[in-house]
Amino acid sequence: MIDPRLHTLRVFARCGTVAATAELTGYSPSAVSAQLRELQRVLGMQLLTKDGRGVRLTATGRFLVAGSDGLVAEWESLRAAAMAAGDQVQSHFGLGGFSTAAAQLLAPLAATLRSTRPLLEVQVLEADPSRCFDLLVAERIDLAVIVAMQSDSYGEDDPRFEQTFLLDDPLDVIIPGDHPLASRETVTLEELASEPWITETAGSTYHALFTAAFTAVGVTPRIAHEAVEWETQIAFVGAGLGVGLLPRLAPLHNAENVVRLRITGKGKPARRIVAAARRGSIGSPLIKESLEILQGTAQRLLKTRLEDES
Repeated sequence: MIDPRLHTLRVFARCGTVAATAELTGYSPSAVSAQLRELQRVLGMQLLTKDGRGVRLTATGRFLVAGSDGLVAEWESLRAAAMAAGDQVQSHFGLGGFSTAAAQLLAPLAATLRSTRPLLEVQVLEADPSRCFDLLVAERIDLAVIVAMQSDSYGEDDPRFEQTFLLDDPLDVIIPGDHPLASRETVTLEELASEPWITETAGSTYHALFTAAFTAVGVTPRIAHEAVEWETQIAFVGAGLGVGLLPRLAPLHNAENVVRLRITGKGKPARRIVAAARRGSIGSPLIKESLEILQGTAQRLLKTRLEDES
């Protein structure tokens, strides 16, 4: 097993402060500090040094943490193989993901697991990708669902994590119900180029998808309004303020005066959704089962979403 004090050091290295480490691990700040001091004493190494009012890793500490990545991955792989050999699963299973994934994918997964494995404690945490990786390192969750573009800082070459493709989620156009094109099933971006558009702020993942889609067709859209939440954008469209892009996994929830159309032609945007786990743990029976359930749920949603809203 991995020494809990080394685990605490790894979480500290990930988040950078004793307070954040305490929040992630569930220990008190004083307990975190005590564990780090004890680890230094046992190893006979100076792992931390003062940095203003806080502390930071020394070069020795950074080297130790980086070198422990392979050790942790080997332990995760051994643990997964042992559970598979004995047809066992852990007693607690943590799931994390962004808002749409939490609502549309992880909630059904948790319900299925609770039904098929009544003794399993399942916990779902809504969190952005960066927070999901924090939670994975802290072992608060075992599986995270994220948008690939949002996880570029923690890609497939990061020795702490491994990712599994789940689906490419197409972005559709949503327009007011009284729009001249509302009776159509499909539309091209060129046909809507002159419309007032609603999108997220510059620098966000979805603004990047939005920009890339129009760049592909050689058109510069007119951005009239900005909205961060899908519900806000849907409300703006329903009020006739403009048109927008909405992932197919995101439901309209019977919004008044809003119609969803598929995009055809060039520039069809989509967001790639992946599952991330601690490296070595992907062979865990529960993670393998969960990935199959997630992929099945996603495909059913993508197939039936437009039918259900028509």
